[in-house]
Amino acid sequence: MATIPLTTRGAAKLKDELHRLKSVERHAVIQAIAEARAQGDLSENAEYEAAKDKQGFIEGRILEIESKMAAAQIIDPSTLDAGGRVVFGATVDLEDESTGDQVTYQIVGDDEADLKLGLVSVSSPIARAMIGKEAGDVAEFQAPGGKRRYEVVEVRYL
Repeated sequence: MATIPLTTRGAAKLKDELHRLKSVERHAVIQAIAEARAQGDLSENAEYEAAKDKQGFIEGRILEIESKMAAAQIIDPSTLDAGGRVVFGATVDLEDESTGDQVTYQIVGDDEADLKLGLVSVSSPIARAMIGKEAGDVAEFQAPGGKRRYEVVEVRYL
């Protein structure tokens, strides 16, 4: 099985979700199923069907998270020493060559990615273009709106 890279923050979020699913959500759906069963005929009981569907989703998500955690390679970006190169977990300040706009992204695992928070997936085109670059280098990649070029301004390991 291939390893799944996660930052320490991403691993903590998955562990929290797993704990919530097992200790809160699972018990709530079991209670909802019991209450729906008490109403009688299960063949026409929409509450029962909805609760069973939710139970299936919860159990599937628990298995998915447990599988990811078993295959996870947890990386603490603050302990990295990549000599100024962009690697997984690095926080990168970039400048768009065409507009001069500055953006900051951290390269994270697929499950952690959230562009609104500046977290880009390691498998995204921009992250793949940045990997291995250092301050002063230009990362060029194909975006939905066309080719984009960003100059790497600074690489930090936070």
